[in-house]
Amino acid sequence: MIKKTSRNVLRQKRHQRIRSTLIGTPSKPRISVFRSSKNIYAQIIDDVNGVTLVSATSVEKDSKIVNGGNVEAAKAVGTLLAERAAAKEVKNVVFDRSGYLYHGRVKALAEAARAAGLEF
Repeated sequence: MIKKTSRNVLRQKRHQRIRSTLIGTPSKPRISVFRSSKNIYAQIIDDVNGVTLVSATSVEKDSKIVNGGNVEAAKAVGTLLAERAAAKEVKNVVFDRSGYLYHGRVKALAEAARAAGLEF
């Protein structure tokens, strides 16, 4: 019997391949995206110093997001992340899709962050 590898294990392998070449520096930090079936999370990370500079999620109480697992929530999280990054004077970033396809919620978050002022 052939055992099928789970989608999440395959995604984690893709993520490790991506992370072998992608690194966030103090001048150009990394946006890391994680999406679950019910929510979406994003962080801006400086990998050299090992610190998270800014984060935004669809779980936050002040975000007023009813359903965190849709494209509208991803757009709201992307906009919120960009606003918080602007407050910390972060403008240029590199995008880490974490092994997910650049489609749907991940794409919506990235485009909303770009529209709100982040450059990547």
